[in-house]
Amino acid sequence: MNEVTGLRERKKQRTREALSSTAIELFLERGFDQVSVADVAAAVEVSKPTLFRYFPAKEDLALYRIADHQGEAARVVRDRAAGQSPLAALRAHFHARLDARDPITGLNDDARIRAFNDMLYTTPSLLARLVRYTGRDEEELTEALHETADDGASAARFTAGLAAAQVITLHRRLAEANWRRITDGRTAEQALPEAHAAADLGYDLLDGGLAAHYG
Repeated sequence: MNEVTGLRERKKQRTREALSSTAIELFLERGFDQVSVADVAAAVEVSKPTLFRYFPAKEDLALYRIADHQGEAARVVRDRAAGQSPLAALRAHFHARLDARDPITGLNDDARIRAFNDMLYTTPSLLARLVRYTGRDEEELTEALHETADDGASAARFTAGLAAAQVITLHRRLAEANWRRITDGRTAEQALPEAHAAADLGYDLLDGGLAAHYG
């Protein structure tokens, strides 16, 4: 990458981050449905067509905050320790994220993060878009699990797809359950033991059906 291209890419990244950050501030201040794309564009002093070049939909402005986690499950499987199974690696990673109070787990009681999660889990269009985001995670995890298989290619891919769907759905359900624990009035510290127990229950259930392939 030459210097001109590098400068251009950094400028695009700054614009993307400014659009998303400004949008989230406006969404939290006024409510997601009360803020238009035009409002966000005006606040950052860009045109609507420019905004849509960065974010195809209004919901993407809010969900850009979780973009760093795209493909995370697949990376965990590919980077797991020698001798560690895919499911064991994924389980350990989720528990570590809980201990770190990673917002992606829903177990975080910081006021700003809680406000964002409140918006996310109570706005139907954001939840629908979130499913699309996790759908990409599912596709990437399918590929990572398929790479670990020894049986026939067609059967292995089908099995990997079923497993990936279950893992990604489990993570989404655990995050929503953790958010509910916080909205019920518990601190993240108070909710942590139950969050760990729920994660273990979920992975125990997955082990029951998937251990022969990825356990």
